[in-house]
Parts: sequence; structure tokens; C-alpha cells
Amino acid sequence: MFTRPSGCFLKTFIAHGRCLSETKRALSNGSFVRQLFEQITSTYTYIIADGKSREAVIIDPVITTVARDAQLLKQLGLRLRYAINTHVHADHITGSGKLKALIPGCQSVISKVSGAKADVFIEDGDVITIGDKKDGLALECRSTPGHTNGCMTYVWHEGASVFTGDCVLIRGCGRTDFQQGDSNKMYKAVHERIFTLPDNFIVYPGHDYTGQTSSTIAEEKNFNTRLTKSREEFNRIMKELKLSYPLQIDKAVPANMICGILPEP
Repeated sequence: MFTRPSGCFLKTFIAHGRCLSETKRALSNGSFVRQLFEQITSTYTYIIADGKSREAVIIDPVITTVARDAQLLKQLGLRLRYAINTHVHADHITGSGKLKALIPGCQSVISKVSGAKADVFIEDGDVITIGDKKDGLALECRSTPGHTNGCMTYVWHEGASVFTGDCVLIRGCGRTDFQQGDSNKMYKAVHERIFTLPDNFIVYPGHDYTGQTSSTIAEEKNFNTRLTKSREEFNRIMKELKLSYPLQIDKAVPANMICGILPEP
């Protein structure tokens, strides 16, 4: 289920003391995050499970690793409720559509602004909940455009974790030179919507190319090689990157606009 709460939701969870106590509760009730890796595009997929109900969501599944993900969900006794994307990916085809075909009751989720097809469209401030309505696992949806216009960051306040997609990477960030990318929007989104989270929150990125798995808000605020710069310097850095054209973009983006459902040959 997803809701559009009043400001009381944010006020309840932002306080540092509450975050620490809620983290302990989340761990003690069996809720967890499982990080998975796709080697060709260095993409991270995340399974987040509610310990009490055994319901789960998956963030940024990749079509080539759907069989692995479905098997793991089955082995762990989890019922997949939502297949969530942080944005319309350009480097791989999402596994959302294939997971829906394999797992009855699973719904795909993406931001409304993205323009892509999905079962559930989310907006800034929405909350995705699995398990019990009152004390289940909740993910707050924060709009963080810049890499694309429809990028979403998902915050698990009780688990002191944030899933940043291609917005914040470990010591870096996603590119801003295609798919409605905008370095000004990214800088503003990161500093206002991500770096304002408590320092102890774990940062789970959408990719990593150096063998690292996670970071923290405090680390990225202090050591991120791009996002610690001034806005002007950041814009200059992003403009001068001169990155190569993504290998799968011409195939991936059209497929991801329709939930990763590939047309029959």
C-alpha cells in the first residue's frame, strides 16, 4: 500500500533519537535489507523485507537476474508486494515486468513524473508500506531529479537507510547529460533531500564500480568528490565529464518506459 501522509510523518522520524531507537526495533523484529549485484552493468538490486509479515519490496531489479531474485525470495519465504524503480534506467532493462509475470500479486512502481508505465505511480512525499498498516515497514519517497527528471530516493527511516539510485553514488553521482538530466537540480536535490538525513543513515547506491557496497550520509557529506564542491564547481565538473554514450540506452530506455516488457521477436 502507499499513502500521501501529512507533515507529521516527517516530524515523527527526522529526530535523531527516534531514528536510532527505531533502527534497533527494525533489526530486532527481523526486518532486513539484502543487497544483490549484477556484474555486467555493476547494478545493485535491493530486497527489503518486513520481518513480521514476510512481505517484501525489491528496488531496481535487472531483467537478467530476475531468476536469481525470484529464487531468493522463495528461499527466504518472502511475498513480493512491489517491484520499485528509482528511475527509468539507461544502462539495463528493468526486471519489474518479468517479476510481475512470475510472482502473482506483485505490482510495479515508478515516479509519475518519469512518464513510464507501471501499476503504481508515486510522487514526492508518498509512503510505500508493507506489512501491518500501523507498524509495518515504510519507505518514504523523495523526489531527487537531476540524473533524470523522474528520479526517486527511498528512505527507510526505521532502518536508518536510504536508497539513492543513480543520484548519490559512493564518492560520486550519476551523470546529468541525457534523459532530462540537470546538474543544478541534482545538486539542489542532494543537499536538500538526502544530505539533510541523519549522519548515521546508510547510503545504498544504485551502482558501484570500485568494489564498495555502501556508505553513510556523513561520509558522503565529507568525502564525495563531486557533491562536496560548490554548486558552480559541481556544474563545471559535470559539464566537463565527457562520458561515452551508454551501450544499452537505445534498447533499455524504450523497454523501461513500458515496465521492461520486451516485444515478441
